Amino acid sequence: MIEDLVQVARIAGREIISIYNSNFEIQTKSDQSPVTRADLTAHAAIMRELHHLDPSIPVLSEESASPVFSTRRSWKRYWLVDPLDGTKNFVERNDEFTVNIALIENGMPLLGVVGVPIHDCVYTGDVAAGVAMKHIDGHKASINSRRLQTNYATLLESRHNTTSENDLVANHLVRRYRTSVKRTQMGSSLKICTIAEGKADLYLRIGATSEWDIAASSAVLTAAGGDLRLLNGTPKRYNQQDSVLNASFFACGDKPDYWTSVICDALPDLSSL
Repeated sequence: MIEDLVQVARIAGREIISIYNSNFEIQTKSDQSPVTRADLTAHAAIMRELHHLDPSIPVLSEESASPVFSTRRSWKRYWLVDPLDGTKNFVERNDEFTVNIALIENGMPLLGVVGVPIHDCVYTGDVAAGVAMKHIDGHKASINSRRLQTNYATLLESRHNTTSENDLVANHLVRRYRTSVKRTQMGSSLKICTIAEGKADLYLRIGATSEWDIAASSAVLTAAGGDLRLLNGTPKRYNQQDSVLNASFFACGDKPDYWTSVICDALPDLSSL
């Protein structure tokens, strides 16, 4: 199914790029987030292709009405989709946007594909097999997150959501752990895929995101040897409540217990986050 999903992500990516290269209109949703024809066209393409793959598996997409929780809670397996993650980056034309498709089983990502349309690149993660791949230029190669080195760390931050907590964690690493810290801003689920690829160590996200923003890339990360946890170290589970909003979380390439300790030390009042 992974190869089929790679093609689905590429089909959606081509739809997105055709609009990216045009004079598109920008609308605003009820939550004040932007939406474009690219979001909706990619959504339609993904829904069509996933139905062809297996019409029995329900789909929860950012761009479709969410079934009530009393219906969703009975889903043992479902697709979780963000047809265009990083619409703000798309609108700004900075190329940092992705297509996210995850297969969730019993509350956990089982498979994930993250397409990067501007590069015709797709990251994949098969969690059960422990295999993460990068598909680009007609080739595919295994990717792995890098092992923890306490003397240096690359921290990734959202291009549109930098917070004081990121400063506190970075400063704590420098002062308490004598860690040399590099900080980089990046958009969309590319941050988590960058950690999966072994090019960064930690992404701390404070504030609201939705489950479809992170499920596919977290599958890639887990398959590559990393992990995504809530700030207290608890594994993130999906479709557990009426809201699809995530609590604050972190993604790391290695040793989630170490990063939980760092974050808890740097942010003692986690209950407010």
